[in-house]
Amino acid sequence: MNTSEMRRQKRKELVEAMVLRNKPIVLVAQIFKVSLRTAFDWLSRYRQGGWHALNETARLIRPRKISGEAMGWLYDAITMGGALNDKLAFCLWSLNSLRTLLHKERGVLFSKNSLCRLMSHLGLTSQRALYTSYQQAPDQIRTDHAHLYFLEEASLRSDAYQGTTWGKSGETSVVKNSSGRFGYTPISAVSARGDMHFEAIKTSMDADVFIDFLKKLHQDAGQPIFVIADNARYHHRIKIRTFLDTQQGKITMAFLPAHSPELNPDEQVWNHAKAEVSKRPIESTLEIESSILSAMRSIQQKTEAVKRFFRLPDTLYAGTYEQ
Repeated sequence: MNTSEMRRQKRKELVEAMVLRNKPIVLVAQIFKVSLRTAFDWLSRYRQGGWHALNETARLIRPRKISGEAMGWLYDAITMGGALNDKLAFCLWSLNSLRTLLHKERGVLFSKNSLCRLMSHLGLTSQRALYTSYQQAPDQIRTDHAHLYFLEEASLRSDAYQGTTWGKSGETSVVKNSSGRFGYTPISAVSARGDMHFEAIKTSMDADVFIDFLKKLHQDAGQPIFVIADNARYHHRIKIRTFLDTQQGKITMAFLPAHSPELNPDEQVWNHAKAEVSKRPIESTLEIESSILSAMRSIQQKTEAVKRFFRLPDTLYAGTYEQ
């Protein structure tokens, strides 16, 4: 075996270790005594042209989907502190957020399946995160002693379109907006233990109403709480941040990726509640309030049903946290 063939064999064994044996790229680079940049580059060549691309004289017919340099950048972004370090408004790396970031920063557009394969080749896995709060110093809070809740607000109206309606056979029914519509903006929080807390808000949701709900949730929990919510604009109001800063770890918050409701188990509460309320004849504000409370209480009493909200494909990461 000549020197060129020996080098090609080394590259093949290096890529095999990552692709076929799922070894972490950092470990593979150390074993084969090459730089991470070199490992990323040869993995990139293999992904674009197969084993033939590992030859020194091989020329790729198509441009590489993602370069070795871009792979290294992505790997560093994921492993060196998380999404908040990139000044993003969420704390979890999801496939959607990674695809968006790659497209925005590197002009690379991946399908979810392709990105999953790349993550595997890089030795990266989807896993439950250990949450820490950006509002408290490490010595001021113990997140392992806090009860973790996922929180969501919803809008339930008398003219909600969820569900089916009767109409002429062969014609699609058209539902017109009603100028006299009415409704509520309830808020709820669920935990992987099957706990559910809710409140039907008759006024518009704002910082004061949100803070009041957090106080009640903390009181009901009887221990520090860690709340994960979406990126509603008012969640980032100075008034809420100031309130959290005064809690000394009793109430802390983090945020899900933007436009990713599927990651929030509490979203299922409102899917079920809206479906139930939409089946009932609503003719007054009193009836819609009664319907909302009935639907929510029904869900609240079904502990196992709430636990199942944490077992969906997109929420499994959240369901692994249990007190």
